Amino acid sequence: MPSLTIRPAILADEPFVTLIVEQAYGHYIERIGRKPAPMTDNYIDYITAGQVWVLAQEQEQEQQLAGVIVLRSEPDHLLVSNVAVATAFQGQGMGRRLLDFADEHARQQGLTELRLYTNELMHENLLIYPKLGWQEYKRAEQDGFRRVYMRKYLQ
Repeated sequence: MPSLTIRPAILADEPFVTLIVEQAYGHYIERIGRKPAPMTDNYIDYITAGQVWVLAQEQEQEQQLAGVIVLRSEPDHLLVSNVAVATAFQGQGMGRRLLDFADEHARQQGLTELRLYTNELMHENLLIYPKLGWQEYKRAEQDGFRRVYMRKYLQ
């Protein structure tokens, strides 16, 4: 039975991180009219800064990356900058597992609030996040994207 672990990304993971992000966001290009912001980010910089974690599935001493989450610590909250799941693992609760990890990571840092933003044209996200305890608190245009800002308070 394969085991799943979340670990800090290393530089050797960057091509796989980029591929997972492309798989998770590529279908939004036509809808939005351009690449979603996560597809243009520099993951080498994020990995070097210690902001990227990967969800790895290990089976028979072989590791396959199933998902990625980018977390940025702010003084009063943890920003979930990106959460993406590889195509082969979508629909299996991997995104939820990564978001649960973000909750725990925030708690370990003594933070009680998480924030994220998503594009208002990513309708799927606007349905999923509230079911996971996230609440919309603002809409605004930033960097040419119409964004929906959400937060989640930890208990």
